Amino acid sequence: KMKVSISFFYVFFNGQLYSFQTYKRFTLDNLKTFFSYKKNLVVMEYNGKIIPPQNWSNITLKNLDKIEILTIVGGG
Repeated sequence: KMKVSISFFYVFFNGQLYSFQTYKRFTLDNLKTFFSYKKNLVVMEYNGKIIPPQNWSNITLKNLDKIEILTIVGGG
């Protein structure tokens, strides 16, 4: 038998509370994909610290984490 573990947690994302239920590790990179952000056009802050894009897949979200995503917009 294969045992599947489901985790349920809340995170604050851009000031809004979201609930997630997942059967696997859920990372900052997964969150970026879930909300359809392009990696090269965002800056991600995790619990008050700016996280470089190369580390997004290493950070697993936990209950009540605070994430802010800032998008970079060009103009002229």
